[in-house]
Amino acid sequence: MQPRTPNRQIALGDTRTGIIRIGGGLPVDHPMADGSKAAAPISVQTMTAGYTHTIDKCVAEIHKLTAAGADIVRVAVPEKKDTEALAEILRQTTVPIVADVHFHFKRALEAVEAGVHKIRLNPGNINDRAQVEQVIDACKDASIPIRIGVNEGSIIERKDKQARAKELGAVFSENKHGYMLAIMIAKLEEYLDIFYERDFFDIAISAKSMDAALVIDAYTEIAKRFPHPLHLGVTHAGPKETGCIRSVVALGTLMANGVGDTIRISYANDPIFEVEDGLELLYTLGLRERIGAELIACPTCGRIQVDLFTLVQEVNEKLSAEIVVPMKVAVMGCVVNGPGEAEGADVAVFAGDRKGIIYVQGEKVATVGEDEILDRLLSECRAFQDRVRSGEATLGQKRVDIVPPDPEGELGSGWEKMAAERIEKSGHTPLTIEGQ
Repeated sequence: MQPRTPNRQIALGDTRTGIIRIGGGLPVDHPMADGSKAAAPISVQTMTAGYTHTIDKCVAEIHKLTAAGADIVRVAVPEKKDTEALAEILRQTTVPIVADVHFHFKRALEAVEAGVHKIRLNPGNINDRAQVEQVIDACKDASIPIRIGVNEGSIIERKDKQARAKELGAVFSENKHGYMLAIMIAKLEEYLDIFYERDFFDIAISAKSMDAALVIDAYTEIAKRFPHPLHLGVTHAGPKETGCIRSVVALGTLMANGVGDTIRISYANDPIFEVEDGLELLYTLGLRERIGAELIACPTCGRIQVDLFTLVQEVNEKLSAEIVVPMKVAVMGCVVNGPGEAEGADVAVFAGDRKGIIYVQGEKVATVGEDEILDRLLSECRAFQDRVRSGEATLGQKRVDIVPPDPEGELGSGWEKMAAERIEKSGHTPLTIEGQ
């Protein structure tokens, strides 16, 4: 993991929603230094899927996304009836709200007037300088930041073929995505000049594409050139089944290399999955302290002797609903790799021959039948959570050495017994080494 790339920190929210800070850590002598000593934790964003003007449904969706762990929620405001609904939505929600503005600058002005916490502008769709300046001045007066989004699909000049051909004369000639990188960076430079001339620096930048490799290249280059926090995302990522791979490859690579300050994983699905997977990505990279249990489980193999996959699904659902302490829970289907793979687990079960042995921080506490594994495992997780909360147990402090159980005994795999039987049937005496 590389250190985070420093940039100028921005903040959004209010006393009711709390303040979310994004980016930071510029040296004090940098011309855009903001006084932040370190970058803020990476935040998770998502966007509502319903119409903003349907206030009750919009508020209900925002509440659901907030409960799932979203730090920031974006809403679309394509029409005036959407911005007219914003004031009431803001009164009923407890998370910073971003207004997504694409085609008409007046929607941005109306959103600012309603009290929104941040504006997202698209330079490919709002490129009249006077209009942009009005939005900048309104946001400056209201002390709210602006995200400049240069998505691949909206920045290419479509009206003037000569202008487009000129833009495609890429400056990154040796890069596979050279022409698109050139367009993105040129558009950003052109757009940022307007902001700088208005003495406005509370800016975040995004440069999304459906191509994960282009996303990696674009954000890497932008991070080198512009001292502003970066909002990471892969646009048009597709359904969750494939979109998660596309998004995690790009965002995980960038964050591991210190690039990125806030993220949105985008799916053609319920946005609650965007929040859940965004948080899991941050947990996995160690960029955020986990809330709730971390579940470890075996992959498929022919050694499994219980219905492991149903068990794992049921355990995951129960843990998500009941456990908030970041304990590590292992569900292993056999004794071959299970003990080693689960070393360090706070609560673990190793299954075999329709039974399971349950451990709590390396100490065996029970051997139960297959139909009892789920209830007993959850019972031990709840009890361990209570001990952690009361200070009787500590996460990550005790080394856990789990010795594989005797396969001939409790789990009945019988490797030693089978080996002995093969020797007996062959009539051979096992070879011994002199001195042993």
